[in-house]
Amino acid sequence: MRLLVLGGTAFLGRAVASHARDAGHDVTCAARGESGAPPKGVTFVRVDRDLPDGLAPLSGSAFDAVVDVSSRPSQVRRAVAEFAGHWVYVSTGSVYADPATAGQRADSAPVQDAAPPEVDDPRADDGAAYGPCKVACEEAVLAAHPGAFICRAGLIVGPEDDSGRFAYWVDRLARGGEVLAPGRPDDLAQWVDVRDLAAWLVSAAESGLGGVYDGIGAPVPFAEFLTSVSRGVATPARLTWVEQEFLTEHEVRPWAGRRSLPLWLPLPEYGGFLSRDVSASLAAGLVTRDLAATAADTLAWLRSEPDRDTSSWPGLTADEESELLTAWHVSRQR
Repeated sequence: MRLLVLGGTAFLGRAVASHARDAGHDVTCAARGESGAPPKGVTFVRVDRDLPDGLAPLSGSAFDAVVDVSSRPSQVRRAVAEFAGHWVYVSTGSVYADPATAGQRADSAPVQDAAPPEVDDPRADDGAAYGPCKVACEEAVLAAHPGAFICRAGLIVGPEDDSGRFAYWVDRLARGGEVLAPGRPDDLAQWVDVRDLAAWLVSAAESGLGGVYDGIGAPVPFAEFLTSVSRGVATPARLTWVEQEFLTEHEVRPWAGRRSLPLWLPLPEYGGFLSRDVSASLAAGLVTRDLAATAADTLAWLRSEPDRDTSSWPGLTADEESELLTAWHVSRQR
């Protein structure tokens, strides 16, 4: 198979290119090359998709399948008009309009309105445009290629993830001691290893799988998530569960940003965000690995570059966590 990966130099795109190469496919990665280097053994073509003729370096090339992760509708519209073959588009769970209802399915869950033509920057409106821009991208792909595979990815984790959302828990549990765990043990967590998602995307390109699916594993209790990470980093977990009301009162942010706890989302307003019914995805070939293995590999990646700049990563500092735990224990004694 001749596969075009629009991107392929960072995280998911790079994992897709690596997996396809290892499967014996002829892989071309097309990107500006500013986010990293493509995997060895693939063809790299430098393009700038922000330009109207940015895909010109690929002119005349033919591919059996295309994988695209862009969130700019203008980029996707130009690409779907340029390339035939089976389209695999990586969207996001942020397209959904109802974050509160648990157990939603990709084939029936309502989505947000698509971004209008004049909105092309997913960072607009403090990031609120991201979901609508992805909806517009989905619509562009399906209009040009009705048999396309639309994968609405959830939280993607694993080695080379520079968001820090999963790495926070890997690093924190590897340090041991008393760990502040947000919410309740039976609150849900949901994720997918980048390598498992990449393998599924390549499989969809190979088989011509079409339709709209969620790209994420089955949800599990947060306690199971943390203990699996603990097992992967070979450090016993001593978890102290702290109620979400206390965290909110003490200005702990959910999900991302400074003074935050990644993967924690307030309930019930976000009860549907990490509880999606992915039975259709698993039936369609998505295979997920043991989280302990993902944690072990992520820890090895973190330790391979100890000088990595993590100043922008989410999470609590050691001092912040210690202060919160002290305040929590005092509040329990009243």
